[in-house]
Amino acid sequence: MKILRFLTLLLGAFVLSTTVSPRAEAQSKCSGKFVNPITDVCWSCLFPLSVGGLKIWPSNRADTENPSLPVCACGSPVPRIGISAGFWEPVRLADVTTKPWCFVNLGGTKIAPGFDIGQGQLSGPSQTGGNGQNTSKWHVHWYVYPLLYWMEILTDFLCFEQASFDIAYMTEVDPLWQDDSLTALINPEAVLFSSPIAQAACAGDCIAATAKLPLDATFWCAGCQGPMYPVNGNIAASIGHVQASRLALARFAFKIHREGLAWGTMGSKGLCNKYPMPVLRKQQYRVQMVNPIPMVSGKMVCSPLGASTMPPQAGRSFPVKGEDMGYLVWRKRNCCVL
Repeated sequence: MKILRFLTLLLGAFVLSTTVSPRAEAQSKCSGKFVNPITDVCWSCLFPLSVGGLKIWPSNRADTENPSLPVCACGSPVPRIGISAGFWEPVRLADVTTKPWCFVNLGGTKIAPGFDIGQGQLSGPSQTGGNGQNTSKWHVHWYVYPLLYWMEILTDFLCFEQASFDIAYMTEVDPLWQDDSLTALINPEAVLFSSPIAQAACAGDCIAATAKLPLDATFWCAGCQGPMYPVNGNIAASIGHVQASRLALARFAFKIHREGLAWGTMGSKGLCNKYPMPVLRKQQYRVQMVNPIPMVSGKMVCSPLGASTMPPQAGRSFPVKGEDMGYLVWRKRNCCVL
């Protein structure tokens, strides 16, 4: 009888594995591709290029405020005189995915450590107060990706970030990214901006980010994507993959600035050195989709944080192989060229 029971359990386990495993494997399958620095990058996102307050290479994309004087001075005790330049630099690459350990921009490779952590597939509609709501949980991998320095577009140009490719951050190992209560340790002010009045201001941020630049004053908003708090990957109202992934990316940028892992580079304060920016200025960044379908042309191809994800970004995610998102992050740089 014991042998018969054992064989029955063994047969049941085999049948269960053949019926459940393919589905689980399909749900956790990672997709993506390597970014081609020639064909997958919108090189017109470098512009406008300015010297002081004068745009010497204009663009139809909105620009942040630049120092008015073309001359700058850096160094001590004897300052050196230079030229105040402003440009946009591709410096970071980001995977944004619901599948833990899925490295989208590394060819869709899944490097699992052997244990489950932070599972967060998109969930179906749930009833909350009588309203249907989709929730999702996202992870971010942050790559150091100073493309201009690698390609030696301008040799010996000290304003470019000089670094090698590296994976700088993985949210799977960060407990503050997993739990809303722990997240409050680095942003306790979140309770002040949960009121309907504060959230209503996000509508204005959405319009401003889509038309020109986001409103840095409304730092608790991520524009059209939703609220900036909680600063983690738990998206309470997930409309679609593009909207939810861009919201998770904006929150991650806020998080690393709050933790002192990312600094300010824009404006007069950034001419000589980077400076602390514990409250993210959203205008400092542009975001370009490179996975699953690269966007390389058009005015909204590298849109600011919080801009609308309606056309031309609509339809850029699709089932199975188009659910893992990859973004190239452009950062505004004001620099004193000595």
